[in-house]
Amino acid sequence: MKLQLALDRLTWDECFAIANEVRDNIDIIEVGTGVIKEYGMAIVREMNVQFPNHALLADMKICDAGRHEANQAFQAGADVATVMAFAPEATIEETLRVAKEQNKTMMIDLLGVESSQKVHQLHSLGATFVGVHLGKDQQKQQAFSASQFDIVKDVDVQTAVAGGVTLESLQTIKKHKPDVIIVGSSITAAANPAHIAKSMKALLHV
Repeated sequence: MKLQLALDRLTWDECFAIANEVRDNIDIIEVGTGVIKEYGMAIVREMNVQFPNHALLADMKICDAGRHEANQAFQAGADVATVMAFAPEATIEETLRVAKEQNKTMMIDLLGVESSQKVHQLHSLGATFVGVHLGKDQQKQQAFSASQFDIVKDVDVQTAVAGGVTLESLQTIKKHKPDVIIVGSSITAAANPAHIAKSMKALLHV
């Protein structure tokens, strides 16, 4: 299992400071949607320069113009970009084609998806990597539940999980063996981000 740091709702300087502080205990750096909207592809390019030994994900949340927006992410240095599961099939297929052409990866964000039928459909389109995602607004009303893994358990895809992951919930989440565990504010808002990241990384290998 890999640990992914999600940088969102932060300033440019905060993004780089936190990423540098935890760099030894994370595998993937995610430039979040809000950060991309604030700073554009410039912050993706700079992350690629400053952290060349980490995989880089641009959380584009693509809904349309799949080829153009996937290209934007990959040309800026991202290894992975995201497309929404509710996007039109044509958009998803375009992003998957671009990723294949450039030897990159698309993660399909399952925000709002509640049935395994949809995940099977995405797999039939060529999806190989999906993200089980409890959104920020949803987290105000419910905690992440292990039952959310039910939509991917019978589908041959790699999985990431995101949505309020904490050090306390990580023990349960890791039993479902997602390929990537995405952590945002539990690290970025911590008094000691490096300590939390180190503790999470250690727990993944127990």
